[in-house]
Amino acid sequence: MSYSLKEIFYTLQGEGLHTGRAAVFCRFTGCNLWSGRENDRAKAVCQFCDTDFVGIDGGGKFATAQALVDKVVATWPSTGRPYVVCTGGEPLLQLDTPLIEAFHQAGFEIAIETNGTLPAPPEIDWICVSPKAPLVLESGDELKLVFPQPDAPPDKYQKLDFKYFFLQPMDGPQRELNTQLALRYCLAHPQWRLSLQTHKWLGIS
Repeated sequence: MSYSLKEIFYTLQGEGLHTGRAAVFCRFTGCNLWSGRENDRAKAVCQFCDTDFVGIDGGGKFATAQALVDKVVATWPSTGRPYVVCTGGEPLLQLDTPLIEAFHQAGFEIAIETNGTLPAPPEIDWICVSPKAPLVLESGDELKLVFPQPDAPPDKYQKLDFKYFFLQPMDGPQRELNTQLALRYCLAHPQWRLSLQTHKWLGIS
C-alpha cells in the first residue's frame, strides 16, 4: 500500500490531554466526511472542518511504510522518546498494520486523531476520537468533542468507554461565544475538560 500525506511537520500538540507535547504530525490526505473542496462543503457531513487535507504538496506520496517512517524519523530531533500524531483528513483511511509496525520498530509512540467512523487497528498507542457523525469507534483514550454541535450534545457521549472527555470550542466567527459556552458546560459537568487550540494562539502549525 502507498501513503499520501498532505504534510509532515514537527511542532507541539495544541489540543487535548497532550497539549504542549512535541510531536511529528503526519496529516494524511482524504476524508470520508468531506472532499476537502469548498464547493462541496454544503453537502459535507462535517461542514465546519478548518483543515486543508487536499493534495500532497507539503508531504508527499510514499510507496512503502518504511519510506514514510524514514521521513518521519528524519523530522524528529535526536533526543526524547519519538512521538507521532497521525491526523487528517481521516487517517484511518490509510493507517494500516504495516505502517504501525514500522513506526513501532523505529521507537515511535503512535497517536491518532480520528472522526471515529472507521475501525482502528488495535496496536495504536493513543486514540483520540472527535465525533462528527455516527461512531464506529466507541472506546479509546480521549474523546474530543467540537462544541457546540446541534446534533452532537455532550451527554450523547459521556457514557462511552474513554478515559478523558474534552470539549473544544468550535472555531470561526463565534469562537469567543463558543469558548464561553464550553467553559460553562465544563464547570457544570466536571467529567468534561476544556481543550483550546493553543497552537493557533501561539501561531504555530
